[in-house]
Amino acid sequence: MKILITGVTRGLGRALAEWYIAHGHTVIGCGRSAEILNLRFTHPAPSDFTALDVVEENKVALWAVKVLATHGAPDFLINNAALMNTPAPLWEIPARDFNQLIDVNIKGVANVIRHFVPAMVARGQGVIVNLSSGWGRSTSPEVAPYCASKFAIEGLTRALAQELPAGMAAVPLNPGIIDTDMLRQAWSDGAASYPKAEAWAGVAAPFILGLGPKLNGQSVSVPGLGE
Repeated sequence: MKILITGVTRGLGRALAEWYIAHGHTVIGCGRSAEILNLRFTHPAPSDFTALDVVEENKVALWAVKVLATHGAPDFLINNAALMNTPAPLWEIPARDFNQLIDVNIKGVANVIRHFVPAMVARGQGVIVNLSSGWGRSTSPEVAPYCASKFAIEGLTRALAQELPAGMAAVPLNPGIIDTDMLRQAWSDGAASYPKAEAWAGVAAPFILGLGPKLNGQSVSVPGLGE
């Protein structure tokens, strides 16, 4: 399988990439961190890693041209790149922080879809998995920007599902609660009681490969790690 993953340098994206490569799949990934250089070194061709911010639509467009010319349309497109806000009442969150989160969590997903999904549609197959959250289906105080972005991902993905041809799927996926830097930003040391990303990937990665047209437009959670 050819699997495209955004936000691949750490957390869930990194764990998924490592699992898929270890199990013989080709991973095409992007990320903003300098760790992308290490991924290039440790996982050479056919896997393919690019330093990229999904917010920069023109750079996403150029990346897509390169990837599609080299690899063709991906079998799975996993929109994972996201930010978490520093917990605070909504009125205390600076506009700059709010805007940056919305740009990455919503606009970045749309940018990647805009430049990769047409090739998937032309081929008539492929699965788009947009990482949602329990906070995309329920709410908690002090994470309003993140909740807003993930509620948006739920709606965006379910609407996209209605636009796809038969044989394809778009699925909003709640990964569950995993001990990552993002969760520690929200819950501090409380995150340590949850599974590590590597253990999560052992369940989530094969589960994602099982997603397909029968689940098109359905809100799904990783088994045992859902809401």
